[in-house]
Amino acid sequence: MTFDALTPHLINLTQVVGEMIMSHYQSNLTVETKADQTPITIVDQQAHQLITERLSQLTPATPILSEESDVIDFAIRGGWDEYWLIDPLDGTRDFIEQTGEFCICIAYIKNHRPIFGFVYAPLSKTHYYTNDQHQAFKLRNNQTQQLQTTVKQQPLRVLIGHYSAQNKQLQQHLKALGETQVERLGSALKFCKIAESEFDYYPRFGPCSEWDTAAGGYILEAAGGCVVDENNQPLRYNTKDSLSSPVFFASGKA
Repeated sequence: MTFDALTPHLINLTQVVGEMIMSHYQSNLTVETKADQTPITIVDQQAHQLITERLSQLTPATPILSEESDVIDFAIRGGWDEYWLIDPLDGTRDFIEQTGEFCICIAYIKNHRPIFGFVYAPLSKTHYYTNDQHQAFKLRNNQTQQLQTTVKQQPLRVLIGHYSAQNKQLQQHLKALGETQVERLGSALKFCKIAESEFDYYPRFGPCSEWDTAAGGYILEAAGGCVVDENNQPLRYNTKDSLSSPVFFASGKA
């Protein structure tokens, strides 16, 4: 499979899904709460349906794991060598609270590691994606730019989530870093902002799931950065019953 051939289809697909998402933005949506206490709306469900239907047409033999999929038992998905891993609307809370910081995340996982990442920000109409040569790109207003990370030494420009600031481990970690310039940003766009060198570092101690990290994390890696766990190892996917991500550190440095 060549991802370069699939990318134009994914750009068209996410533009359509993005328009649907934006048609509900700043409207009074019914918000339900899932079993893991995260919010879900009709927008998440519609985005899931549109993306999974199209991916099933493009790659009929490839399984799909979405945040909004029915639970797929590890006894089944544990046997997958490769699959699509998607978050149809990453940053649902940000969508509800109208921060604009939400995106569509699509990753392709092979042998427990991402080999393709694709993120679309509907508000700014910006695509981030990787190619078959493991390079990262940003597409906006018909302008394509290759992404290459550069890290500013002082002060370190750090991104954290909107709901992470009270996390004690994070507070201690930030303190240990010394001089930093800390800003908050929702969703997997944090990885993309480091990939385009607007920020340097994103530590994550709070709850997070595999579909939140795969696409953006791989885009960052392809731009020259890294995403590692507490043992300095790259994140691996679909290795256990739980789909929660470990504590991780995303950096513009390899």
